[in-house]
Amino acid sequence: MRIGTCARLLLAVTPFLAGCGDFWQAPSSSGSGTTSTTLSSGYFYVLNQETAQIVAYNINSGTLNQIGAYTLSAAPTAIAIAPGGGFLYVSTVAGIYLYDIGSSGALTIGNSGGVVSSDPAAAIAVDTTGAWLVDAVQGTTGFQLDATPITSAGTFTGGTVATKQYAVTSATVHQIAISGDDLHVFVAAGAGGAIVVPFTAADSAPLATTGTVIAPVTTGGAALSVAVDPSSTPRLFYIGETLASGGSTGGLRVFEYSSLGGTLTQVSGSPFASGGTAPNAILPITSGDYVYVANGTGLSTAGNITGFSITSSDSTYTIATGDTASAGIQPFGLAEDSDSNFVLAASEGGSYDLEAYIFDTTTAGKLDVSITSSTGTDPTEAIAVAAVP
Repeated sequence: MRIGTCARLLLAVTPFLAGCGDFWQAPSSSGSGTTSTTLSSGYFYVLNQETAQIVAYNINSGTLNQIGAYTLSAAPTAIAIAPGGGFLYVSTVAGIYLYDIGSSGALTIGNSGGVVSSDPAAAIAVDTTGAWLVDAVQGTTGFQLDATPITSAGTFTGGTVATKQYAVTSATVHQIAISGDDLHVFVAAGAGGAIVVPFTAADSAPLATTGTVIAPVTTGGAALSVAVDPSSTPRLFYIGETLASGGSTGGLRVFEYSSLGGTLTQVSGSPFASGGTAPNAILPITSGDYVYVANGTGLSTAGNITGFSITSSDSTYTIATGDTASAGIQPFGLAEDSDSNFVLAASEGGSYDLEAYIFDTTTAGKLDVSITSSTGTDPTEAIAVAAVP
């Protein structure tokens, strides 16, 4: 997802990059405008296109710790962490590389330093069985999905790579997601809309030949992000679109997952104004109670993250708009840490490009900024964040 932007969001590697101790640092407590915390997180990883790096972090008792910074041979485009959290993939224009995640969160290059796939993928994901690495490659008349069979160690099995072409007018690949029941692949394809492709993990050729195209709700709009409830029995799936809520306002479209394969059903009130012009990333959290949307508001103005509550009664879902938290310029990646203590966001730029939010103890679902980190004054293009599940 440009992230993979994804999540629960390298050929040459340096275990710890000398001179990068200040790559991202939490600000001092005085005047930071953040909420202090003693909470800790699992490990998480941030991609930075400007510096062609992947950086490993965790939060220990409210303090951000950089575990290591790893230089890539080319600018990264997407990241995905495998089920179980033992390894991750990073896509670059030179192909997709494998990293093993150590017990300390540090990364070690896998697959003898070679690519697992030579695809210059715009978006990647791993199915919940850990059997398939699925990637989306931009084409001239649509896009291509490749499903690469992988071993329990994350390497290519040597078997047949399943490849399907999808002719979608004006498609530009932004993100990809796989449902928790491993039955559908979702692709946010810009002006081409969102495409839902049936997927069968148990088959040797898991991708269906055709998919369902969900056109943007407004002419001229574009699907920038997709997400699915993070459970083995998904209730809802989500599309973030520009122009979805009238004028120049972006919106969150919410669909009932069970309606796939028939007449698609949107939740009452969908699309919901998401709080900006570009809904770049969507994060349904593990509890199932809330979904968050990261919004860009311009190329030089601060973005935000808007929360929505999810309630249900007799299989009828109600989505309510909640609070909005500040973010960097064009936030592109969202992830929830493995301890469910933090929502993590990566932005393309601004005075800070990595933020960690805690859940407000008084207002349910509200996010409070706890840590902001910066690489300096230059645009950094930290496009993605992914957390070990």
